[in-house]
Amino acid sequence: MTALTLSTAAAPGLRADAIVIGVAKGAKGPVVAPGAEAVDKAYDGRLAGVLETLGASGAEGELTKLASPAGFKAPLVVAVGLGAEPEAEAGFDAEALRRAAGVAARALAGAKKAAVALPVDGPGALEAIGEGILLGAYSFDVYKENGGQAKGARAKNGKAPLGEAALLGGKPRDAAHKGALARAVAVGEELNRARDLVNTPPNDLTPASFAQIAQAAAKEHGLKVQVLDEKALTKGGYGGILGVGGGSASAPRLVKVAYTHPKAERSLAFVGKGITYDSGGISLKPAGHNETMKCDMAGAAAVFAAVVAASRLGLEANVTGWLALAENMPSGSAVRPGDVLRMYSGKTVEVLNTDAEGRLVLADALWAASLEEPDAIVDVATLTGAMMVALGSRTLGVIANDDAFRTAVYEAAEETGEPAWPMPMPEHLAKGLESQVADMTNVGERWGGGLLAGLFLREFVGEGITWAHLDIAGPAFNEGAPFGYTPKGGTGTAVRTLVRLVELTAEGELG
Repeated sequence: MTALTLSTAAAPGLRADAIVIGVAKGAKGPVVAPGAEAVDKAYDGRLAGVLETLGASGAEGELTKLASPAGFKAPLVVAVGLGAEPEAEAGFDAEALRRAAGVAARALAGAKKAAVALPVDGPGALEAIGEGILLGAYSFDVYKENGGQAKGARAKNGKAPLGEAALLGGKPRDAAHKGALARAVAVGEELNRARDLVNTPPNDLTPASFAQIAQAAAKEHGLKVQVLDEKALTKGGYGGILGVGGGSASAPRLVKVAYTHPKAERSLAFVGKGITYDSGGISLKPAGHNETMKCDMAGAAAVFAAVVAASRLGLEANVTGWLALAENMPSGSAVRPGDVLRMYSGKTVEVLNTDAEGRLVLADALWAASLEEPDAIVDVATLTGAMMVALGSRTLGVIANDDAFRTAVYEAAEETGEPAWPMPMPEHLAKGLESQVADMTNVGERWGGGLLAGLFLREFVGEGITWAHLDIAGPAFNEGAPFGYTPKGGTGTAVRTLVRLVELTAEGELG
């Protein structure tokens, strides 16, 4: 993991492999951003013109490298685009800084140290830059030749992540600056933990091994953990989780990870879908849809990481994470279309499509969470392709049983840099869940499938409990090229939103 430090040193005299500066897109060409004054002065105030000659415009995600001017101890200047120049005194928003820092960190793989001179107008900017660096420097090389064999080891012909980033403009003795950096480190490292889990192949990340990882982290961070294995699930009547996991040689688990604060007055429960591999079951997925299904546990990974982050930050709220873990496989013992499952709540569900399995494991976990009567529940799941059709691959959908809470969750997501959109739950769609032989079916009509999934889940939330559902099917796994601070593969989507919800709860601003 890249080390972050605060520095008041002047850029010319700092020993580093590179100096990172920002460049914005102005009305008449690129504009050197605040923080790079010393670098611009060394170019006799002509740095913007030099960058324009090299083809830079200041557009978001753009990166230009040039040799440092005479007298600098760092041999390289890395200019990264921040997007449109903000209006006077407005400053650059946190997400622009986060993305620019991520682009720079990824480009500096193999470097030991970088001096980062992006615009800093307060603790919030420092936090965004630090977070962007940690997320942009991320790589997952455990399974490549020599990967993971030693600290900093990388696959053959690969490069280690950036070793250290000194954030210029940060004051090492300033409490607010130190606090901002600490939050960036806690959230960044836990988000990367979620990415690691999503990227781990399903032959190594089974429900049992995921539970063991949770137990180890709980011990390290002072969390309480409870693991229900197949015997305990059978005894408790968790028909949804058992039904989905029944076709796999890797038995299911329900993991409860709890963080408590002695001064907390409010509580949150997070519920994560943890399908460690989804073949579709008997309703087998078509060719071309199986290759990335190790990511179907991204909701559980986000929940787990968020609870750990809340503990590391010492937030004044009680948070419980429920990880509904199972592997959905076709076999002689797999649940069949037409089977009826009795869920933990007592409701019966006729399974018409075994590839609509996530809602079945979530239903049991939602009811388990409801029995503890938290102030609010938020579930996170790579739940429906229909949500991807509606919102694309980078935006999560937010459904809730309370309009104000839905708005609060949406705003928290947007604030932290996780694109989201509030979605409705049209009551007329609920008719599609009616069954002739059970209380309900697990699927209904095709159109509005993501919304109907929300209606299904709502049936397993305790009466009077505020609840929201985050469908992260699109942004949880990036199959394209890296962008901003987002790598190819697991993204860690929803971790930052969940952490922010805990903070809002601790501050008395949620619910």
